[in-house]
Amino acid sequence: MPHLARRVSATLSASGLAVAAVLVGSPAPAEPSARPSAQPVAPAVSERPTVKDPTAVGKGGAISTVDPEASAAGLKVLKAGGNAVDAAVAAAATLGVTEPYSAGIGGGGYFVFYNAKSGKVRTIDGRETAPRKMPQDAFIDPATGKPYPFTPELVTSGVGVGTPGTLATWDKALGNWGTWSLAEALAPATKVARRGFKVDETFRQQTLDNEERFAAFRDTKRLFLPKGDAPRVGSIFRNPDLASTYDMIARRGTRAFYRGKLARIMSDVVRNPRTTRNTDLPVPPGHLTPRDLRDYEVRSQRATKSTYRGHDVYGMAPSSSGGTTVGEALNILERYDLSAMTPEQALHHYLEASALAFADRGKYVGDPAYVDVPTRRLLDDRFAAERACALNPAKAATKPVAAGDVTSYDGVCSPTSAKGATDADTENISTTNLTVADRWGNVVEYTLTIEQTGGSGMVVPGHGFLLNNELTDFSTVYDAADPNRIQPGKRPRSSMSPTIVLKDGKPFLALGSPGGSTIITTVIQMLVNRIDLGMTIEEAIAAPRATQRNTVNVTAEPAFIAAYGPALTALGHTLVPSGDAFTSAAEIGAATAIEFGPRKRLTAVAEPSRRGKGSAKVVDPR
Repeated sequence: MPHLARRVSATLSASGLAVAAVLVGSPAPAEPSARPSAQPVAPAVSERPTVKDPTAVGKGGAISTVDPEASAAGLKVLKAGGNAVDAAVAAAATLGVTEPYSAGIGGGGYFVFYNAKSGKVRTIDGRETAPRKMPQDAFIDPATGKPYPFTPELVTSGVGVGTPGTLATWDKALGNWGTWSLAEALAPATKVARRGFKVDETFRQQTLDNEERFAAFRDTKRLFLPKGDAPRVGSIFRNPDLASTYDMIARRGTRAFYRGKLARIMSDVVRNPRTTRNTDLPVPPGHLTPRDLRDYEVRSQRATKSTYRGHDVYGMAPSSSGGTTVGEALNILERYDLSAMTPEQALHHYLEASALAFADRGKYVGDPAYVDVPTRRLLDDRFAAERACALNPAKAATKPVAAGDVTSYDGVCSPTSAKGATDADTENISTTNLTVADRWGNVVEYTLTIEQTGGSGMVVPGHGFLLNNELTDFSTVYDAADPNRIQPGKRPRSSMSPTIVLKDGKPFLALGSPGGSTIITTVIQMLVNRIDLGMTIEEAIAAPRATQRNTVNVTAEPAFIAAYGPALTALGHTLVPSGDAFTSAAEIGAATAIEFGPRKRLTAVAEPSRRGKGSAKVVDPR
């Protein structure tokens, strides 16, 4: 307890009084009960960060997120003496308030940490898990004997809800590497939830995009569709239920979430969805139980490591496919001098290498607790050399391409006529990402999610947060040979790719993005832009994007098609505009990054336009 008392003044100034009072032994607030739902009211703009600066340069620590409130919360922690882990948790908890459709304690994610003292990179797998009683035919409608339609049934259901891992991730990260308590780290977000944040166009549009789903659930409709409409742009959105939930967790720790009353409420909502009377949406029930919550554990594990043109690239090992797929694609690309090519030629190689790596992802990668994932072989340079034989510099291969054979390779080209199969892609484009560095040189790259924009659509009654629909990342149809098949207790495969790059043993670049399976290609393309094509990190993040995931077509942003479409079409690529069935956006990703320069200079960058722009901040500006 003494270490908490030493920091109480910083908490008071940076984060408000509620949690600080608890830390010094003052009477705690009462246990939360059902409270009035969040309502938009007249704005008090001066109290609320709203300006989004996508680039910040300086020293002493930096943070980049998609949201100005989250970046401001993390910056306050850094200025108050907290380290990168403390700031990352504070920012992530704030994103749970201001970006509730992308993240929150009802979801999961992957946390990557560079420890400046040891020089090592470690990770936490906080992915959601399938309930213990989830059957292999969970996605089959018993009334028809056929798979539920992906939308709206599967994504708006209890059957898609996995055991949340986000809160356990925060607790583990702080316990391993942080200097603040969980209570202290939650305080800034609690303040934002209670005093409210200013609604922007993105928040309103995401609410409208999910209006039918949100209206199907009593508590969700009450919170996000007051008076039957999405909160107006410029209004102030408060979530007192979530503030009270954070207060409860601050007092009682993670047990308040994973055991007791709240655990029972979550499991009951999943098994007996609380729909409105007049909804036409079918909402299949799920399988989550209090025991699933009680038994949940994060995994601490080593990062994946690959090398690329003198850089050490660290990523997330399975259950994420990010580290293996990014690493394999880079290993393939390293056999070519992209810097000597035209941009169109370099992009052709990037697209083809991505397709090859995705073919191997689909065949081999799943939860390593249930599947023998050949991680070392997928990242073997000899395997990459053999896979590169299938890359024709002058012509795009017919997609889908076949997976490589990890059981037999020698790095020598051999003819193949095998046909591949496109892996079913059910990952949604939502999610959020943050990047943090502190004055001591520690670095955090963290991607967290509730899957679909709006998750399952189900708000936990009286507690103000949405539950995930992460289990929809499992393959829809059960196949015993599929590494991503449904199994009880298993983590579904993810594409989240939080990545830290070292050069000469020191941080060079940290980056990540949301975007479902396009996360992998976004990270690869940004690295190629920065390392091979000579772009600054600001240019690398702003450049138009395209993604090739071993599919017949290349999905590309309109600006990419305008710039490179004719040349890539001549090389055999078929480009189609990006956009999905769930949102009005045609963007790929919403990345954040920090680059580490000479004399401890930090360049923090966020999107200059995608997802309404991001917010980058430094402790001591240039």
